Amino acid sequence: MITVLLADDQPMLRAGFRSLIELSGDITVVGEAADGPEAVRMARLLKPDVVCMDVRMPGGDGLTATRDIVGTLDPAPAVLVLTTYELDEYVFGALEAGASGFLLKDADVDTLLDGIRRLAAGHGMVDHAVTRRVIVEFARRRRGAAPAGTGLDLLTARETEIVRLLAHGLSNAEIADELVVEVSTVKSHLSRAMAKIGTRDRVQTVVWAYRRGLMPLPE
Repeated sequence: MITVLLADDQPMLRAGFRSLIELSGDITVVGEAADGPEAVRMARLLKPDVVCMDVRMPGGDGLTATRDIVGTLDPAPAVLVLTTYELDEYVFGALEAGASGFLLKDADVDTLLDGIRRLAAGHGMVDHAVTRRVIVEFARRRRGAAPAGTGLDLLTARETEIVRLLAHGLSNAEIADELVVEVSTVKSHLSRAMAKIGTRDRVQTVVWAYRRGLMPLPE
């Protein structure tokens, strides 16, 4: 069973999300938080697989909460940011803080459940349209602020190729077809690449690729 913590300052929204999520049969809501600090406390206590995080909460924003959850918990739950606007400054901050995916609050229930399952499995949401737009815009704004040294020299040629294909939005199976290798081989190379560059999931690996210039930014 996948466990979820809901963080949103609006009780009606939390109740609606809880009802939708618990109809899934394989996902359960283990707690609710009304602001960022409460989300951090409950994440430490309940150790959920995924935190569905609103980024704008009067009692304490989700940006700081995301940074605290991802940066201090081990293992850290994946953070799925629920937002009203696709290109919101708070969303950029949450991505930098370590969020693994984004959904608009008016997304349909199947998209929400699929997003939770993907994050719980460690896949992130690199193929989701909203997440991709956010990543590209974030990378465009932050590229000049990337740490010294690209880190590309840490990767083998095959690892670099797989990270590049991942950043194009390909799944492991699609990458395997492209390179004519087994899916297990792709997973092994990607895991080693992520360990070398210090990224914990696919979304953060795509961000890394854009910021280091491995992927050209769209005009």
